[in-house]
Amino acid sequence: MSSDFTNRPFEGLGGLLKKKVSAAKQQPKKMVVAPVEISDEEFFRQAMLQVREIKEFTQIPYYQRHIKPVRRKCSTTKDEEETLNALREIRDGKRAIDIRNTQEFIEWSNPAFKNISTVHIHEGRYSVQDFLDLHGCTLSEAELIIEEFIKESMMKGFRCVKVIHGRGLRSPNGPVLKSAIIKWLSGRLRKYVIAFTTAPQYDGGLGAMYILLKKG
Repeated sequence: MSSDFTNRPFEGLGGLLKKKVSAAKQQPKKMVVAPVEISDEEFFRQAMLQVREIKEFTQIPYYQRHIKPVRRKCSTTKDEEETLNALREIRDGKRAIDIRNTQEFIEWSNPAFKNISTVHIHEGRYSVQDFLDLHGCTLSEAELIIEEFIKESMMKGFRCVKVIHGRGLRSPNGPVLKSAIIKWLSGRLRKYVIAFTTAPQYDGGLGAMYILLKKG
């Protein structure tokens, strides 16, 4: 009695592999299709093929709101009424005005003379010893006349003089002569001038100026 005790568990594995390889060769090969490139416009057109218009949203009604202006009642307070009364009195000459608080008031002092107060000049603490009226003069005429006037005043020993220049209210360009005199006195003629300021109200006011001269 003979018996075979040899164990061969993978004996049929080789044949099984051959069958699977043979079956794989017989299957048809799959074709690889390269992607087709399309433009952005074509891509957008294809993406919008299923989009449908919503008719309810084609016209959205717009209602303009009319806002009525708020009308405020004009009310005059007590302070406003007092201010208006004060302006009327100034206009009618019933109330004096401090011209030092106006925009037309001028004052200048030579930096070389630090102890001179333009307030004292404006208040008339220096006696006016002579005056010059420049009404009707052109700029070129006024420049020569005022320089000669200052030189003669210094030769006579005068300390304070008055120049009448007007306010230039009728001039379309404003107080041209007044502005020019300020420029001359604080510029090339400053070697003769200690200070100058607007004259007080009783002596020409905003239409004139006091000039304090150096000693000759």
